[in-house]
Amino acid sequence: MDRSWISNSDRLSAEYENGVGEFVTFVRGSLDVQGLTKCPCNRCMKHEVHQIDSVRYHLLIYGFLKDYIHWTEHGEQSNPQVLLGSPIQDTPPCMNEQDDEMAEALRDAAGHAYDIGSSLDLLSDMRPPAEQAWYDKLFEELHNPLYNDCMKFSALTFIVKLMNVKFLYKWSDRSFVALLKLLHEALPVGNRCPKSYYETRKLLCDVGLGYEHIDVCKHDCTLFHNEHKDDDVCPICGVSRYVRKKIPHKRLRYFPITPRLKRLYSSKHTARAMRWHKEQRLEEDGKLRHPADGEAWKKFDSLYLEFAGDPRSVRMGLASDGFNPFSHMSTSYNIWPVILIPYNLPPWLTMHRSNYLLSLLIPGLKSPGKD
Repeated sequence: MDRSWISNSDRLSAEYENGVGEFVTFVRGSLDVQGLTKCPCNRCMKHEVHQIDSVRYHLLIYGFLKDYIHWTEHGEQSNPQVLLGSPIQDTPPCMNEQDDEMAEALRDAAGHAYDIGSSLDLLSDMRPPAEQAWYDKLFEELHNPLYNDCMKFSALTFIVKLMNVKFLYKWSDRSFVALLKLLHEALPVGNRCPKSYYETRKLLCDVGLGYEHIDVCKHDCTLFHNEHKDDDVCPICGVSRYVRKKIPHKRLRYFPITPRLKRLYSSKHTARAMRWHKEQRLEEDGKLRHPADGEAWKKFDSLYLEFAGDPRSVRMGLASDGFNPFSHMSTSYNIWPVILIPYNLPPWLTMHRSNYLLSLLIPGLKSPGKD
């Protein structure tokens, strides 16, 4: 049986499409009572079950697991004679429990379409090519052993654990680079240990969670953003945007909120929690357990019925405070973080610092004004 189409990277080719059709036809005979089956695409990796039409769509969009040649988890009783360039194992030798956890985290971050009820329509199966390529690279590193015949670590797991130790014990960049070089030399030839800190960070850089520089008028009149992004002088007070040679008087850092809100709804662990205030909160007269029990929340709901009718509508609180990042009280430099707190979550999650969304870092001696 020819299954060489599995390794075909051209998912638009007739060979690949026909191969997917062959797999779908084969699997129809082994569906469960609900018509579900494990999906062997590069995102689900046989960890999730879907309707057969959804499985076909995933395979066409995300590709077929290249190491899943013998379809034993879909009713194949014995290993058939398959035509391939070289023998491939059903399971990567380096995959273990910690890699399974890493794979689950990646699927959450990638916006995997878990069965999370009414939130599915918020998720798009298509994403910008650059972002998709980044996730594909991470999944590839997750399936590659650190070196040939390594049974304990994939390349990605090893890198993540190294970075965790670095930050946990506050290693300097220079000491970390020295360790990377030593490990690269000590491990067998052909190992996938990065040689520099730059390579490590390049692999693990945040997707959609970076920040943007926005120049600010010297007198806080204007943000040089959107229609004013190319202006050299403030349209209100007329003061130059720059001190000299394209160096702005002030510059804030904006951390886009939308990608992080999408992440909250892309993960099976947080999507339901984001609807908790509407679907699971216990309402009892005279009890104030959550902002949704307050009069302000109820008043807002009465004014904006369409917004209030969707339990996925996000409500957030805003907090800001100034601090001296250099810890020298004699230094007159301050910076003001602006933090958003999602109120959709239950109380024990709302105030957990892992759910705080840093939206702005504003430099200056004084608190940002309302205007």
